[in-house]
Amino acid sequence: MTLLVLGILLWIAAHLVKRVAPDMRASMGNKGKGLVALALVGSIVLMVLGYRSMEFIAIWEPAPFLRHINNLAVLIALYFTSPGPSKGAIFYKMRHPMLIGFKLWAAAHLLVNGDLASIILFGGLLAWGVIQVIVINRSEPNWTPNPKGSIAKDAMFLGVSVLLLAVIGYVHGLVGPSPFVG
Repeated sequence: MTLLVLGILLWIAAHLVKRVAPDMRASMGNKGKGLVALALVGSIVLMVLGYRSMEFIAIWEPAPFLRHINNLAVLIALYFTSPGPSKGAIFYKMRHPMLIGFKLWAAAHLLVNGDLASIILFGGLLAWGVIQVIVINRSEPNWTPNPKGSIAKDAMFLGVSVLLLAVIGYVHGLVGPSPFVG
């Protein structure tokens, strides 16, 4: 559990340093980008090792129908993390589409994983997404939406998201449980 929690904390710290300690981050210059990237890679390694090493401790048993809701939510999350919302016509006024997508992804995984390791991992990442939005909004209160794009861009990125969901689902099934029912 220690590795998992350290990974989540390192992920949070690496993402928040720019806004919580802007002078320190600015003083690091371009090498700071590399250090942040290294910290993020390290955090992912710690989270994967920590998650995989934890004993399975069931907290609740997710209902089977939640897998369908999870897959739909992950599809929407993939769309929000694509350039679609900022380039399209539907969600172009959304301020944090990538973070909304990330939070939706984490929440979807909480629906279908009722074990302690998953609650710590996905709950911690969901909490980070909420904190990140709050910190960004406070540090950068003035924001201008992107210009309105086209419905064709929305459709294109949605199509790419469907394809990406299929590929991710296939790979997910190779390394862990298949997210697809049946």
